[in-house]
Amino acid sequence: MKLHDLFPNEGSKKKPKRKGIGISAGQGKTAGRGTKGEGSRSGTGGNLYRQGGNLPFYRRLPFIRGEGFTPPNQVEYNEINVDQLDKFQAGTEITPELLAEANMLHKNSNPVVVMGRGELSVALTVKVQRVTKSAQAKIEAAGGKVELIA
Repeated sequence: MKLHDLFPNEGSKKKPKRKGIGISAGQGKTAGRGTKGEGSRSGTGGNLYRQGGNLPFYRRLPFIRGEGFTPPNQVEYNEINVDQLDKFQAGTEITPELLAEANMLHKNSNPVVVMGRGELSVALTVKVQRVTKSAQAKIEAAGGKVELIA
């Protein structure tokens, strides 16, 4: 195989539409821009301040986004508190699937974190993605175990 034998895959390269090149192409004369007006001229668009009486885009942003910047990749957890686990029988293995069956999760696809609010009176085996230190201490004080899953 030599360099002159290499070709792109069939259909992977497409020639750009040549607008304004004669009437028979279907995109001649006004080239799909209509007649007259700002949109028919070259160099239009891109000015975020001009919005025909609306509040300009960059001034709208703080109201739309709330307080500051929300990281796009942050992990959203289902939060479960220790006092919510108190309703299970002693010796039960608490998993995200069991919590989903008991309708205790906001969104089943999100990972679960156990928080430390409240007290626990039964020994449970808790297998979740994340546990706070105070929650782990309360679960182990009640005679239970904590195992983290990936």
